[in-house]
Order: sequence, then structure tokens, then C-alpha cells
Amino acid sequence: MFSKACEYGIRASIYIAEQSQLDRKVSLVEVAKAIESPSAYTSKILQLLSRNKIINSDKGPTGGFSIDKVELDKLKLCTIVQAIDGNDIYVGCGLGLNKCNEKLPCPVHNQFKLIRDELKMMLENTTVKSLADDFEKGLTFLKR
Repeated sequence: MFSKACEYGIRASIYIAEQSQLDRKVSLVEVAKAIESPSAYTSKILQLLSRNKIINSDKGPTGGFSIDKVELDKLKLCTIVQAIDGNDIYVGCGLGLNKCNEKLPCPVHNQFKLIRDELKMMLENTTVKSLADDFEKGLTFLKR
């Protein structure tokens, strides 16, 4: 459903958020290890998140990646998905057909539309902070 880049972007954001709540900045290597992602690929994703002002990237000996605590309460999953995958997840056909729409639906169009609508609502209502809190408590995990 999400691209691999988006999956890693969400996982990285959750990890960075959890560490930011502990007043820690994290390195690229630490993030890549925490989410089991190749460092070069993680670097590109973190750059994209930084360019979209989702995470902070500070250089130097005290640098690293972080998310402002004030922003943690506002940051929704939909912001990350939009930055990496765009809006395709909300409009794509469940069978991958290009011409699928309300007037010319594929066999699963109506059922898939319900799922897409629920997914959109979940992404718009879920904060990265709430997911980071569950991760910090050991209720969820980021590695396979």
C-alpha cells in the first residue's frame, strides 16, 4: 500500500520522535539500524523529510536528527505520506487499473474506496507522537 520509501520514512519518523522526547538527536547510522534500512537509502529519506520540514537535521558534533517537541503533537502520518508518496494512496485503483473511476469502476472499486477512505482518516488523525509513545512503552516495534 505504501512505497518502501514511505514505510521507512514513517518508521524513521517514529524512531526520531521517540528519541526526541528523550531530548536526544540521532545519527543517520542509528536511525538506519533502528529501522533496519540501508544507510544510503535512509539518508535520502531523511533528506526528503528534512526538506519538507518534518524532521530537523543539525550538522556538527552535537548534530543529528530530531523533531521539535512542540511539533510532535501536531505531526500527523498523512504529512509524511504526502511528502514521500503524494496523494496516490487516496486515489489509486485496488487492482492497479488506470481507467478505474466512479463511472467505470473495476470489480473491487466500491469496496476498495471504503478502505482508502478509512486509511485516509487514520492517517489524518494519527500523530507520530502517539505512535512513538507506544514504541517507547514497548507496545509496538520497528524491526522485522
